[in-house]
Amino acid sequence: MAGGQGRVLELAVLGSLHETPLHGYELRKRLNALLGMFRAFSYGSLYPCLRSLLAQGLIAEEQPAPAAIVGGRSKIVYKLTAEGKERLQDMLTQAGPSAWEDESFGVHFAFFRHTEAEVRLRILEGRRSRLEERLDAVRTALARTRERLDSYTLELQRHGLESVEREVRWLNELIATERRASSEDRPERDTSTDE
Repeated sequence: MAGGQGRVLELAVLGSLHETPLHGYELRKRLNALLGMFRAFSYGSLYPCLRSLLAQGLIAEEQPAPAAIVGGRSKIVYKLTAEGKERLQDMLTQAGPSAWEDESFGVHFAFFRHTEAEVRLRILEGRRSRLEERLDAVRTALARTRERLDSYTLELQRHGLESVEREVRWLNELIATERRASSEDRPERDTSTDE
């Protein structure tokens, strides 16, 4: 899969099939529920992705038994292969900028339960850093242009600023929770033998 959008869809498909084998329609419904109505994927992008993943050996097709087909055509069920599980794990360990950009953060976040704590923390901190940069840029631009903006444009700018501030607060809470959980998982060092 080439490009950021293709990698995001690949991660979403592999992660969804990791949960359970699905046929195309079920997979599309799951992706739409997972990613929300604003990131809906069409059959036009889903099926080329599935063909690519099949060709790479990352997923396999299962034909239903003839007795299971009731009045209509059979539905091909897609399932993750061992190679697909390896690829998914590899994708879930990547914590660079592509994991915290707007395009892919939600998909990575959706599969955090399969992601190591250290990687989750790096992704959350990277996302927060990116949003803080955006906040600074918007505040600077707003300060320079405030008097030239009409009230509606100004209100739209304020709304965008508040949305980003809200996400930064949410990320701060998630980061604090991750750090607490991480420190609770570390064994206490026995200082009685240090003498």
